[in-house]
Amino acid sequence: MFERFTRDARDVVTGAVAEARRSGDTAVTEEHLLRALMEQGALDPLGVDRAAVAADLAAARRRGGMTRADEEALAGLGIDLAEVVSRVEEAHGTGALAQAPPRRRTLGSSLRSAFGRPEPADRHVPFGEGAKKTLEQALRIALGRRENHITALHLLLALLSRPGTAAEVLADHGVTYAAAEAGRAA
Repeated sequence: MFERFTRDARDVVTGAVAEARRSGDTAVTEEHLLRALMEQGALDPLGVDRAAVAADLAAARRRGGMTRADEEALAGLGIDLAEVVSRVEEAHGTGALAQAPPRRRTLGSSLRSAFGRPEPADRHVPFGEGAKKTLEQALRIALGRRENHITALHLLLALLSRPGTAAEVLADHGVTYAAAEAGRAA
């Protein structure tokens, strides 16, 4: 499928992998794809404030990636997400829910660690289920529009068409599917 990606879409995907590595995350997520789209400037024509979107993504990560819909569902069960986050951070430190889960140690990484060598910058970072589904959705969108190649716009539209933190944060900043197609914020 990667052969169908235009240069800008490939840059987004490789940027997302680099973002996951920088974050120390074990897999590429929708958040990494969104951050890479922002880094590439794909949201600039929509008038999106990169710093504000990054801050909202960080806040969502601090909540363990929970969306407002998740928060409302928990509230319906009598669970206050803000209180849960507060208690977890009280016990484990600020940002405890935002921290990447520890990577599985391999013999190679254990030996590198034992000899004081850093992890290689090109270590393999797999795509998480949500990111894979986003890439598949981008392909579906391109094919549905009778376009043979996947562009950064298709990746953005795919993020907007899937429920989750990325779509929620974008919507909070006036970026909807229709607005992205039109090339301007709502």
